[in-house]
Amino acid sequence: MHLAKTRRTKKPLKVKSTKAAIYSKQSAIPSVKFEEQNMTSYSGLVIIQKFFKEIGLKERLNKCVRHLPNTRQYNFTTILFCLIIHSLIGFRKLTDVKYYGDDPMVRRVTALHSYPSASTLSRMLSEYDAKSVEKVQDLNRNICLERIAKESLNRVTLDFDGSVLSTKRHSEGTAVGFNKKKKGLRSYYPLQCTIAQTGQVLDVLHRSGNVHDSNGASELVIRCVEAVRETNSDAIIEVRMDSAFFSDYMVKVLEDIGVEYTITVPFERLTTLKTMITERRVWWPMNGRVSFFEKKWKPSSWSKKSRFLFIRQKTAVQGKILSSWIYLNPKKANLITKSSLQIRSAFPEKRSSSTKGEVIRRISFLNSRAN
Repeated sequence: MHLAKTRRTKKPLKVKSTKAAIYSKQSAIPSVKFEEQNMTSYSGLVIIQKFFKEIGLKERLNKCVRHLPNTRQYNFTTILFCLIIHSLIGFRKLTDVKYYGDDPMVRRVTALHSYPSASTLSRMLSEYDAKSVEKVQDLNRNICLERIAKESLNRVTLDFDGSVLSTKRHSEGTAVGFNKKKKGLRSYYPLQCTIAQTGQVLDVLHRSGNVHDSNGASELVIRCVEAVRETNSDAIIEVRMDSAFFSDYMVKVLEDIGVEYTITVPFERLTTLKTMITERRVWWPMNGRVSFFEKKWKPSSWSKKSRFLFIRQKTAVQGKILSSWIYLNPKKANLITKSSLQIRSAFPEKRSSSTKGEVIRRISFLNSRAN
């Protein structure tokens, strides 16, 4: 019986790669020339490669994971470095590796012949312990502090704010909580400390999605302020927060550590403030559009009166004439800040361009040490 020869359609199984087939010895920074030729979409990584080399990022990452057993083909330092590149080029999911894993510039920056797959990244991330995570967090903080020291800033502004990170999976540490855009989805709610002058994230407090904004905030604030003071002892430190942090306890914490601060006041919860504004007849002009007045006041549950600064702005509103004063808008935030700051500094239009053109009603609370 004659059997016809069948053609093989299955590919042979992929064998385990050697380290020589994974890692590349090319580490030199390529020269940049502007010519008319096809370039990779990630050619801008050449600038990032030089920056990483100057700060010695790979060596410093290696110190963070040195205690972990290195039995894999990809070491833990390489995985961390790949995740940093992953974020810098704009990707979020690990499965997005398939879109750039074969790119020659990405491989050159990471010094790899073979880029790790999504499953490899996920599997090795599960092997990091709490000690390595803490060391990486310390490294991130130190890099930010080095930049502050290099800039010789006279004032360092620390912004504290929570950020909702949604997920469709039941990942560890997620919970159903406040999620304005995707209600009902499980999420994380990390609290971030950002340096306003440089835009760097100084520190992060990882939290589940069902916690309040102020949960664990006091410990993070104290840690960040102490870290900045160790690096820039002569700089003035200012803390900025939103209405979730407005409390007598938080103000006391900020007073105890001796920093200037600005906290958003929840106007809708303090109806007495509305009466103060509507009954006010004398407003001190700051310029043609902005006026203000100040008053010492405290919520009924607080133990100490503080100096409040009320600011209003002339704003054109549809259906209203330009000369009308618009200052009552419960959806907008108020401010609580320290008395050494000037009124122009407390006014939000001077702080962020995102508030320009809005109907702004702000109440600044300037806390004074002298009663």
